[in-house]
Amino acid sequence: MAVKTYAEALAFIHGRRKFTKDPSLERMRHFAHYLGDPQKKTRFVHVTGTNGKGSTVAYLSKLLQAHGLEVGTFTSPYITRFNERIRLNGRDIPDEILVELVQRLEPVVLRLDQEYDGQGPKEFEVVTMLMFLYFAKVQPDYALVEVGIGGTYDSTNILIPELAVITSVSYDHMQILGDSLTQIATAKAGIIKANKPVVIGKMAEESLAVIEKRAKEMGAPYYRAGLEFNIFQKKRDFLGEVFDYTGLNYVQKSLKTRLLGAYQVENASVALTAFLVLAQNAKIKVYPKEIAHALADTTWPGRTELVLQEPLVMLDGAHNEDGIKRLRQMLKERFATQHIYVIMAILADKQVELMLEQIKSLPNVTLIAVTFEAPRKVADIVALKKKEQIQVEMDWATAFKQVLNEMSVDDMILFTGSLYFIAEVRKYFK
Repeated sequence: MAVKTYAEALAFIHGRRKFTKDPSLERMRHFAHYLGDPQKKTRFVHVTGTNGKGSTVAYLSKLLQAHGLEVGTFTSPYITRFNERIRLNGRDIPDEILVELVQRLEPVVLRLDQEYDGQGPKEFEVVTMLMFLYFAKVQPDYALVEVGIGGTYDSTNILIPELAVITSVSYDHMQILGDSLTQIATAKAGIIKANKPVVIGKMAEESLAVIEKRAKEMGAPYYRAGLEFNIFQKKRDFLGEVFDYTGLNYVQKSLKTRLLGAYQVENASVALTAFLVLAQNAKIKVYPKEIAHALADTTWPGRTELVLQEPLVMLDGAHNEDGIKRLRQMLKERFATQHIYVIMAILADKQVELMLEQIKSLPNVTLIAVTFEAPRKVADIVALKKKEQIQVEMDWATAFKQVLNEMSVDDMILFTGSLYFIAEVRKYFK
């Protein structure tokens, strides 16, 4: 049945197969070719990394817009509504355009189903092509595209970017990317293209060596955190971070960000470096005042997001071990004098026990593991209760009500774990 409505368009997208490993981009290239290769009609910035992709894209989008440029963004997963994955200048793709583009996609998807014996485009490939078509239609100055998983064989990797960004490399999606940092870094380094610059965030030497090697092989100029650009974190308060930046012959002091944690300062510095590289290459005049405003104005839903002040309730989608480590450090630095009730839901394919241990080790934390309605299997909290000696509650809303009855006025509640979980909880507060 041909797609006619918004609901039918979403049903068609979500009805495609998910999370299957495809060690090739051949089908994705055929898909694009049948639609006129829309990925060749936009200037892209390609962003990968285990953590930090979303906030880096958010910072960079604000920086470019502050300098008068039209900016598209492609991110995942969505927090409130599917359309927010594809945006122009912070505005979601309109429903009617989404329907129109899915109508263009549908016959091509069905054709590929036949050509590949029922194994046509996956859901993420369809969403990626939808994004390519939209940006070819609206023609932003730049489209910032977040990789789904890895890099080399991610469906976004048929584009040729003006700039690549690799925010971080740590353990996640190991069933697809491999068990070592070298394997994971190799997958992420696959977005580096010949003679196109790459900005590299803070990471372990093992990962950095892999990415540097790929950049040299591709003749790609590279800019590394701690080497070609640096930050000095000056102070922090309840409202955000303050830091100095130096890099690419540019210095700016007392920059501010509303996103909490040293890792968000790192993400802001990666985004600022990416902006300066683009500005240098495209002859964009740089305005320090606009840089300061853009960084201070950046928000990113579900990342150290305060959704309630009395009582204090925060959401943070720290969905893998590295993310939880960074969150733990932020809690130690900022909330060591408060008792923190952590309500946590983790997908089963993550490093569940290591993630729980990071939070359990904080002396001022009460940890409650919960379940939620997820698109993939959630960690078995009944088994975790026996093994980890932690509190569990099948329903997160019940856990939240219990904590509200127990907590004092100075305590804090933190929801964390899967971004899908954060999206569900956020609807309650928003």
